[in-house]
Amino acid sequence: MPTRSPGAPRLSVVTPLFNCVAHTQAMVASLRESIPPGLSHEIILIDDGSTDGTRDWLAGLGEPFRVILNERNLGFGGATNRGAALARGDVLALLNNDLVLPRGWLQPMLRALRSLGRRAGVVGNVQIDASTMEVDHVGITVNLKGKPEHARHLPSRAGILLRPVRRVFAATGACLLVRRDTWIRLGGFDESYVNGCEDVDLSLRASALGLRNAVALGSRVLHHVSASPGRKLRDEENTMRLVLRWRRELAVVASRQWAWNHFRAVVPEPRDFPDTGDALWMALYLARLRRDPPPIALAALDGAIDVELARWQNMISH
Repeated sequence: MPTRSPGAPRLSVVTPLFNCVAHTQAMVASLRESIPPGLSHEIILIDDGSTDGTRDWLAGLGEPFRVILNERNLGFGGATNRGAALARGDVLALLNNDLVLPRGWLQPMLRALRSLGRRAGVVGNVQIDASTMEVDHVGITVNLKGKPEHARHLPSRAGILLRPVRRVFAATGACLLVRRDTWIRLGGFDESYVNGCEDVDLSLRASALGLRNAVALGSRVLHHVSASPGRKLRDEENTMRLVLRWRRELAVVASRQWAWNHFRAVVPEPRDFPDTGDALWMALYLARLRRDPPPIALAALDGAIDVELARWQNMISH
């Protein structure tokens, strides 16, 4: 386990860059204004082959910045891994370069990380789409096709006060805290994903080790969603890779929504349940008195995933 050398910063911000210099400059300015006074930190910026003047701007930066210039484009995962490998802080803050960070965004995330103790996996936050000002992220869930998608329902203010830290299946890598020793233990991002699903895969690997992923509901940032060029080009391939690797885990997460939809649809007429055992299992599962999903729900999700895999195979073959 890595140790913290004397004089090492408490926080290491790691941000990969690919063009969008105006977004980067705005993010860095908001970051510097929002870092709590007295918090020792470093800011590691990894340029991934920008051609829009980003490198000229980077050349003028001094402390607390550390600049890395990639000789070739490594993609989001590879660039982040390279920066994180040089980090000296106890805590890594993985930040996209298209965020706007208001004062107060960091402290709730640090508190969430601290409250989870040594069982902390990754900690995300609430993200607002800068173009629409609507909630874009309160964690990541799984839809009824077995594919990850952003959860966008924000609890009431009272709900946030009562439970400021929400356990989640996964959180987006656009704004993420993780302890450096945990990051090393997990092996960082899997670079076989190209600009997508690296964060979900990382979250799943954390869960597989018994760690807890969470969202700090008191932390909010603005996000210019998918601003980097080419960000969405490999979405289908990345999702297929994720599903092939984590099929069972994705089905289990989606089974709760499937069970709720099915239960709500048939409860007016209980005879529509094919088996009373299924009905009881589903009721206990939805009441969280059983942890394991009903087989009927898992079978439905398996079928939906099979449909998606067949679509992907057909897409690739053509």
